[in-house]
Amino acid sequence: MKQATPPNAPITLPSDLTVLERGWLSANNMLFQGRHGTALVDSGYSSHADQTVDLVAASLNGKPLDLLINTHLHSDHCGGNAALQQHWPELITRIPPGQLGEVRDWNPVALGYQPTGQHCPPFKADGSLIPGTDVALGDRLWQVHAAPGHDTHAVILFEPENRLLISGDALWENGFGVVFPELDGEEAFGEVRATLDVIESLAPLIVLPGHGAVFADVPEAIARARKRLAGFEADPVKHARHAAKVLIIYKLLEWQKKPLAEVMDWLGDTPYFCLIQRRFAPDTHVLQWGEAVIQELVKNGAAKLDGPFLMPA
Repeated sequence: MKQATPPNAPITLPSDLTVLERGWLSANNMLFQGRHGTALVDSGYSSHADQTVDLVAASLNGKPLDLLINTHLHSDHCGGNAALQQHWPELITRIPPGQLGEVRDWNPVALGYQPTGQHCPPFKADGSLIPGTDVALGDRLWQVHAAPGHDTHAVILFEPENRLLISGDALWENGFGVVFPELDGEEAFGEVRATLDVIESLAPLIVLPGHGAVFADVPEAIARARKRLAGFEADPVKHARHAAKVLIIYKLLEWQKKPLAEVMDWLGDTPYFCLIQRRFAPDTHVLQWGEAVIQELVKNGAAKLDGPFLMPA
């Protein structure tokens, strides 16, 4: 059995796997080249799609991309799908179960893009990733595990030989993604806990997260995630305000710079932001609540004002 990577030691990945670390607007991309062909896990946001194609093409050095899979269908993980499919017309795309019909009929409302004010160009899906099965990536087989919580349909991928985990937004080095189903009125904090239990039972040595650097301090990361989850469970309004901040910062990363008045207009016109406000701050007008959330972002150093403009810090 492979042993844990010592603290502060360099992390070594198998030769068939390259991680393209992207930041926060675009999720990380995991690129495989091996005896099972070439494959990419997650494709980033639409505004970075040309860059994603260039990065993948440069790494493949003339080889075609055979397979594209998504851990979940949030716009920062699948926004580059259409561009990749256009560049490689024979590309096979597989997505998590439960949304195949919505993708094939292209329903941006049901998929969450229109309500959150985000953009994802229509793409095709050839099949689903079924939990309990394996998918061949690079030189190895990776297990598909259901990972509900951040997204109802999300999956994670585990490679048992090297004990590698592609975690999507189910686990980062310092937390996990917003629990969107909870904001919709579902009881999803328990699903986050169950997914963390699954990850803990798999005992990965190295995690390849959807955002942030690859990390090996997995037990510590799980402990931090559980602590964060407990805080949100104790104070759902705190989680709602966190989600509102994430929606704003994510859009600011896309815009880079926007007049504050136009940001406020966007908040009032964005159905999901209004839904959060109605459920968790019903006695406050949506724009008043939005202004308070923006003030918190500026105070905490996540955003800044430059005259009439709001931008990421």
